[in-house]
Amino acid sequence: MRVVFMGTPPFAVPSLKALAADHDVVAVYTAADRPSGRGLKVTSSAVRCAAEELGLRIEQPSSLRGSAELARLRELRPDVVCVAAYGLILPGDVLTVPAHGSLNVHGSLLPRWRGAAPIERAILAGDAEVGVSIMLMDEGLDTGPYADRLAVPVDGATAEALRQTLAEAGARLLVDVLRRVAGGGVTWVPQDESLASYAPKITAVDVALSPGLTVEEASRRVRASGSSANSRATIDGRTVVVERLTPTSEESTPGSVAASRAGILLGFADGSATLDRLRPSGKSAMDGAEFARGARLGEHAIWGAAL
Repeated sequence: MRVVFMGTPPFAVPSLKALAADHDVVAVYTAADRPSGRGLKVTSSAVRCAAEELGLRIEQPSSLRGSAELARLRELRPDVVCVAAYGLILPGDVLTVPAHGSLNVHGSLLPRWRGAAPIERAILAGDAEVGVSIMLMDEGLDTGPYADRLAVPVDGATAEALRQTLAEAGARLLVDVLRRVAGGGVTWVPQDESLASYAPKITAVDVALSPGLTVEEASRRVRASGSSANSRATIDGRTVVVERLTPTSEESTPGSVAASRAGILLGFADGSATLDRLRPSGKSAMDGAEFARGARLGEHAIWGAAL
């Protein structure tokens, strides 16, 4: 099949590679190169880098709206458009260009967690499983019917680890669905609107830590955090990003801090957890025990929410 692929972050790369191995990928649409980091160095998306390695045609429009972009897409004569975390809205006239429609690799078990941050929202909600769905796109927010879904247990994993697992699973599922589309044997299942929930972008508030949380709530917030929204706290007046937190059976009081061989013991509303890995402001990541040695935490040290 003639495929136009649209995607941007690392999550989309496995799908692109799987499609390139099985189909004729006539163009890859991805976000424009942009400056990032302290030096504002212009960087390319993960999908652009992968497309260059594969020798594929690359398109980087700032929008898909307008007659010029619509005409350019039509010239490609795609049988299908495949989308994975592209980042731009596909207008209705774009969705109708490919003969077999536009398929989306979405990182949730639709209709649960439609939107931008399904994996993180699933972790924060305490879902036992996450998943990936292959859906036929319409003009709604992840509202189209799906051809297949695959569930993956959370089992205490971080959002980043689950994202990689679902990226690989989604690529395999996408190729399988396309085989069924090409053979005329695909069935599209309408979503049950009564089961729908939404997953807006994660903010720093969503993953912030404070002594009033339970240990389980704090653990979920740390596992759902990432580069776009860090779990932050203050320890004896020092602001840190918390990268790994492990529940313990040690007794403590909310807001208490104690150094241990394993790291730093933090008191929560219903127990304690060891801060195993953290990143102090302006410094590199380190383990909790290393931070405790340098911080020289006193007997009356406390911790709290980052201001």
